[in-house]
Amino acid sequence: MAIQIVGVIGCGLMGSGIAQVCAQAGFPTVVREVSAELVEKGLKGIEKNLARLVEKGALTDAARNEVRGRLKGTTLLDDLKDCDLIVEAIIEQLPAKRELFGALDKLCPPQTIFASNTSSLPIIEIAASTGRPQRFVGLHFFNPVPVMKLVEVVKTIATDSAVYEEMVAFGAKLGKTPVRANDGGGFIVNRLLVPYLLDAVRALEEGVGSVEDIDNSMKLGCGYPMGPFTLLDFVGLDTTYYISQIMFDEFKEKRFAAPPLLKRMVLAGWNGKKSGRGFYDYADPANPKPMQL
Repeated sequence: MAIQIVGVIGCGLMGSGIAQVCAQAGFPTVVREVSAELVEKGLKGIEKNLARLVEKGALTDAARNEVRGRLKGTTLLDDLKDCDLIVEAIIEQLPAKRELFGALDKLCPPQTIFASNTSSLPIIEIAASTGRPQRFVGLHFFNPVPVMKLVEVVKTIATDSAVYEEMVAFGAKLGKTPVRANDGGGFIVNRLLVPYLLDAVRALEEGVGSVEDIDNSMKLGCGYPMGPFTLLDFVGLDTTYYISQIMFDEFKEKRFAAPPLLKRMVLAGWNGKKSGRGFYDYADPANPKPMQL
């Protein structure tokens, strides 16, 4: 079944980005949030992104208007009942996702495909809340969605092969490079990235080097675009801590266990760039200063 209409649930940073790339790829897209204020905020963010593309000459005014015309914001779950594919991008909590998909399962016709943008939760645990695990996949996009070219397409032991191939093709239609991933905690990227980030924190705890020196070592020695602490602050220390808990719960391996320093910083509310303080102090956002930890 070819995808004609796409639904996106969640119009925050990730959801609005997913909705934008779907509309830019030519798909009529319905994006749902829990309040009119959040819908408006998300759509305004998309409009700003499209305006920047017009300024850069990457998009014409006419094309921008066409993209905007393919987007519909709503607070009603019922408005997604005619979608061929629904991508969920809500809070990273299993009970909330299971409750949402349980409701969608009753609302949508049997042929609708469900997908979760979770970055760490096993897809089968979410799919089990529905009567269609064979039509359930993971579509893990990366932030910022309109810029990042990767999407992990996650297959569970129950996913129908034809549905999976349709989703791989869908990722390509969005202009992304789809990678095939099996349903294990963290999939491919976070399975490799999270232990690296946690090891950087352990290295700091053990006095191997300072925040700045460890960041510079990985940038200049390995050619990484940003060091582990800059990346942690960008992703969010709370987000990384939560993902590490999920992965440790699944694998019970020390490399996925959060170091004490990371836990203390999250408890202190030092969650990175979004909170103004993490491994760097962002009092002057243009010139962040490494914290002395």
